[in-house]
Amino acid sequence: MNLQDAIRRFLEYLEIERNCSSLTIRDYEQYLTLFLTWCNAHSAVSQIKDIDQEVVRQFRLYLARKTDSRGRFLKRVTQNYYVIAIRALLRYLAKQDLKTLSPEKIDLPKTESRSLKFLNNDQFHRLLNTIDVSAKTGLRDRAMIEMLFSTGLRVSELVKLNRNQLNFDTREIGVIGKGQRARVVFLSDSCVFWLEKYLLKRTDEFEPLFIRYSRHLEEDSFGEKMRLTTRSVERLVVGYALKARLPVKATPHTLRHTFATDLLIKGADLRSVQEMLGHKNVATTQIYTHVTNPQLKEIHKKFHSGNKIS
Repeated sequence: MNLQDAIRRFLEYLEIERNCSSLTIRDYEQYLTLFLTWCNAHSAVSQIKDIDQEVVRQFRLYLARKTDSRGRFLKRVTQNYYVIAIRALLRYLAKQDLKTLSPEKIDLPKTESRSLKFLNNDQFHRLLNTIDVSAKTGLRDRAMIEMLFSTGLRVSELVKLNRNQLNFDTREIGVIGKGQRARVVFLSDSCVFWLEKYLLKRTDEFEPLFIRYSRHLEEDSFGEKMRLTTRSVERLVVGYALKARLPVKATPHTLRHTFATDLLIKGADLRSVQEMLGHKNVATTQIYTHVTNPQLKEIHKKFHSGNKIS
């Protein structure tokens, strides 16, 4: 099988069998298309049987030296995404009993761990206090940020919500998240309060829960064209964070981190937080434990010699 056909079949497999999101498929297509283009231009690889460790090594060397129009190199984590995509392709081909390089023969170099960004209680309320709730846009934004903090939703999950999904009696919302995994998220008292105030000001009958107020009105398709986009939500949160002069660049994902750390600091168990975040593996949730273990602080205070002032 030639490489181009293999990539096409793999992307179709992601769509049909794995039910991956369009964004995930787009990313894999981007990474593998560059690999295909490089193979066509820099090596004799045209068939999947031609892929070997030396081909992969040469491609990684190309990625390490690749610069953009401004002379900037690819970040190490970005380089890894390309290699991860190649390994996923090879793993798929192996399952089809096609002869090619074993994915286990490709190792990923370790990357520097990124610091976990979240807001403490004071910073979160500073963020909220920058919102002018006397305006309808402000009411929407307050309800939106309260929901992100209350539920730990990903921004992509938030913008898909419709009004009919809300149940203020049970204070639960069923969502379909990453990997098409279903879960239930919960609304706090504060979240319900601001959602009700926001919805009382709505005079439309549009289905989307969070709508835009800019540009012209689009009443067709039950207001689908009025739905806020992920990019719009990201801009709003970043804007409020700048206005609040927070020490971190807060994004919707920062609020997801804040949700998780708040629960763990207050004593929630890791498995429960995993379920609420929609993580497939608990190992993903464990990134929060090093910042939420109250015992570590007490041990440092008790035993570190710097705390014993004579």
